[in-house]
Amino acid sequence: MGAIRTGYPVFCIEDKRRSSAPAGQVPVPDPPAGKRPKLMDRLREALRSRHYSRRTEQTYCLWVRRFIFFHNVRHPAEMAEVEINAFLTHLAVKEKVSASTQNQALSALLFLYRHVLVREIGDLSEVIRARKPKRLPVVMSRDEVKAVLANLTGDKWLMAALLYGAGIRLMECLRLRVQDLDFSRSEIMVRDGKGAKDRVTMFPESLKKPLQDHLQKIKEIHERDLVDGWGRVLMPDALDRKYPNAPAEWRWQWVFPQENRWKNPRTGEQGRHHTDESLVQKAVKDAVIKAGLTKRATCHTFRHSFATHLLEGGYDIRTVQELLGHKDVKTTMIYTPMYLTADLRAFAVPLTHFEVVMENVMPIRIRHRDKNIVAVQQADIAWIIIEMRPFLQASYTALERFLGSYMDPYIT
Repeated sequence: MGAIRTGYPVFCIEDKRRSSAPAGQVPVPDPPAGKRPKLMDRLREALRSRHYSRRTEQTYCLWVRRFIFFHNVRHPAEMAEVEINAFLTHLAVKEKVSASTQNQALSALLFLYRHVLVREIGDLSEVIRARKPKRLPVVMSRDEVKAVLANLTGDKWLMAALLYGAGIRLMECLRLRVQDLDFSRSEIMVRDGKGAKDRVTMFPESLKKPLQDHLQKIKEIHERDLVDGWGRVLMPDALDRKYPNAPAEWRWQWVFPQENRWKNPRTGEQGRHHTDESLVQKAVKDAVIKAGLTKRATCHTFRHSFATHLLEGGYDIRTVQELLGHKDVKTTMIYTPMYLTADLRAFAVPLTHFEVVMENVMPIRIRHRDKNIVAVQQADIAWIIIEMRPFLQASYTALERFLGSYMDPYIT
């Protein structure tokens, strides 16, 4: 996994101040005198001891460095609420970051003070918070999904098809191991997903045969690596110490391994990691362009489309929540506007006819209470009503039938 380019030099700061831990807090233990770790090392140790992901560790370290450099390389132990307020306000006002970015910076600083410096942060009400806009996800239609997949080949097509067919995230797809695919039960086990949660999602029937052919090729490569003396993969946590032979077993191998073996420069060992996510992202981007889509479709758009199409197909929102692995159903409800939009198309008056009706209307501008408003002549209004009556009546009948089908169970 590549390091994040921060634009700042990497450095560590000596912790010059010690503070007593409040009730209920367990401070990071101090090493022997003369070997006190640097602040960033203590931050990494606190993150790893709580099983935070490596990417969260990199992100938190980045924000702590930016906070320190913003205040002219002052030690965080010498700063408090005022400096945190100034930094977060700067992010929102000067750098115009999104609300989620500002919240991420705040989470990093709160973790630093609570779990490393063992200090509680007071009032942060003076912070100018970035406004959190309400965004709707980009969703592809079924035809658009087919067009994008038609411009992908090989394992890239297989990965993109899994993103759409199982509704999994990109890294969840790349981290799949052979034992996570259950062909007999038509299930895919997602291990250690977002929030360190496992879940089960659907296994599309149409992908079983392509995946079996793909795994047969991967197994041949794995067997050749074993003959060469390698063929071991990285194991979760400390399982390689508990089961020393497990890294070489077929069931633990990646479903999508990288093409070339990597070499550990320290030990000289060789092995295969999973495919890098940037390769899939670039392939999907090129496929979207070739398909002629003007939407900003990415790998994650397949997941949005998966959820929306399930709702359109009549799936219960709680079922979709479980398949996506959302903790709160409110997160899943972001797809309901897209689903409702598809439902309401049946009741929309055709815009083309509306334009024909309106082309003869002559608006006149009048002045009322110092505000310019647009009005139409009474005759034109009556003419519009007469012309639109058949379409309004048809829409009303369809809407009445739609509401009746939903209300009948509750009425009876």
